Amino acid sequence: MRIVIFAIIAAAAMQLAAARPSWEEVKVPQPPQTERPDADEPVISSHNGYIYVFTSKPVEIKIFSILGQLIKQEKISAGTYRYRIDSKGIYIVKAGTVTRRVTI
Repeated sequence: MRIVIFAIIAAAAMQLAAARPSWEEVKVPQPPQTERPDADEPVISSHNGYIYVFTSKPVEIKIFSILGQLIKQEKISAGTYRYRIDSKGIYIVKAGTVTRRVTI
């Protein structure tokens, strides 16, 4: 009986972990030069419910609600990544030393 209950709890936990959104890598060309004054700094933008981050080196990303509550924190490698935000609103995104306000 205990094994069955443990198996059910473990399966539910795995489904919950799989359902959480995560940063996904996106294959796109580099952003236009007008958006990138310093090539080493990450570029942060939003579009259609996603937050996009383009970086040329590994960087730690933090997303905060407008009230300062940490929503997501993760280290990503060089490339272009996007993160799905389900709730519309204003968010603060920090990528390394760059901080931007984005609206979803």
